[in-house]
Amino acid sequence: MQRALLSVSDKSGLIPFAAGLVEAGVELLSTGGTARALREAQLPVIDVASYTGSPEIFAGRLKTLHPKVHGGILYRRDNADHLAEAAQHDIGPIDLVVVNLYPFAATIAKPDCTFDLAIENIDIGGPTMLRSAAKNHASVTVVVDPSDYAEVLGEVSAGDTSEQTRRRLATKAFDHTAAYDRMIATYLGAGEELRYGENPHQQARLLGDPELPCGCEQLHGKALSYNNLVDLDAALCLIEEFKGETAVAILKHTNPCGVARLATGSAADTFKAALDCDPVSAFGGIVACSVEIDLEAAEAMAEIFLEVIVAPSFSEAAQERLMRKKNLRLMRLRSDFDTSPRMRSVQHGMLIQDSDIGAQETREVATQRAPNAAETRALELAWKVCKHVKSNAIVFANAEQVVGVGAGQMSRIDAAELAIKRCKLDLANTVVGSDAFFPFRDGLDVCAAVGAKAVIQPGGSKRDAEVIDAANEHGIAMVFTGTRHFRH
Repeated sequence: MQRALLSVSDKSGLIPFAAGLVEAGVELLSTGGTARALREAQLPVIDVASYTGSPEIFAGRLKTLHPKVHGGILYRRDNADHLAEAAQHDIGPIDLVVVNLYPFAATIAKPDCTFDLAIENIDIGGPTMLRSAAKNHASVTVVVDPSDYAEVLGEVSAGDTSEQTRRRLATKAFDHTAAYDRMIATYLGAGEELRYGENPHQQARLLGDPELPCGCEQLHGKALSYNNLVDLDAALCLIEEFKGETAVAILKHTNPCGVARLATGSAADTFKAALDCDPVSAFGGIVACSVEIDLEAAEAMAEIFLEVIVAPSFSEAAQERLMRKKNLRLMRLRSDFDTSPRMRSVQHGMLIQDSDIGAQETREVATQRAPNAAETRALELAWKVCKHVKSNAIVFANAEQVVGVGAGQMSRIDAAELAIKRCKLDLANTVVGSDAFFPFRDGLDVCAAVGAKAVIQPGGSKRDAEVIDAANEHGIAMVFTGTRHFRH
């Protein structure tokens, strides 16, 4: 590795990383504040403007868009013609690109952010360098995340980065630029003012395509409110877990209060099974269905007050029946619904993370008794649902329906006791899903006392042995997944 280009907004870990590169004999190129930080740390650095012979112009809008930069990143090291052209144009290799982008999310989250300020914080050169480096990852290493500095430096110090590392980092770079562009597109598409936010004294607006809120087409009903949109998003993510099955989920304040999936039942039967879990909480809720809603299902749904119904489609008769309720929002889920990435605002910033759907998990039986076939099917239902319940989360279920939900409690035993207290169905021979490990045996004891026969949980507590012993005492089968599913 001969040369690295560093240009970062997030400077955490920058100096020790750059110092390690210098020690490994790597020449540093940089721009603006990053170059200044490197110089202040007494590290040798060459300004990109000096390297290219072209000054930064247009108040810094144009810095790195130059053939000596992008040519040095993009030319193929195994192509004789590319090597000859690089030599002809005096283009040296840039083997490492370390870039993270202008803080667009943090900028637009500021209360005093103007449209012009937001536009000035759209990074152009950064994404271009990232995409160039990621495309040519056969020869170039690209780093967007300071958490990767240690691994990259270790490999560089030992000779060079591996092909596997470069491929992984290239994938991460494309994910990074995709999320960044989506954020900008969402901002530029902003403009739909909502009646109010979570409460009438809070102003709110929808950033995104108002014609396809949450990726759905609105067929009927009042305009969606802030709370409707939040609940709809949660409902869509939950029902996505049941592709290929007949499933219905009922949610209230983003928490599922009823979920059912029937192997042979109709949409109507499945809705009724979901409603049986907690018919009181379902009042004013959102219903998500994984299959078309027919007239029978529509008649059942029309019997209670609902805010929103979302499904892949509605039969003509079902839509006509539900449209008699003039305020009920009917939403058609598009087939290309995408659950990733997930964005959430915080004060003066925005958090972005991958969706919690589709994680690779293990299934390890931790107890003397393994779950039987019916318990295994019930455990999978409880596990799918509990990841969509606010933490701490406990879900009781049988093979076809959720029986009790304990959501948003500060301790796991409180979540278990709440699920039991609110339960309207028989808890005997149910199973339990817990979004994180049981820190003590007391929560499991409470579940066993009401008839639970199997438990699925991540494991990983220092008291796992105590909880396993408790399960064995009660004759409970317990499965560890190794994966936690907190939802805050």
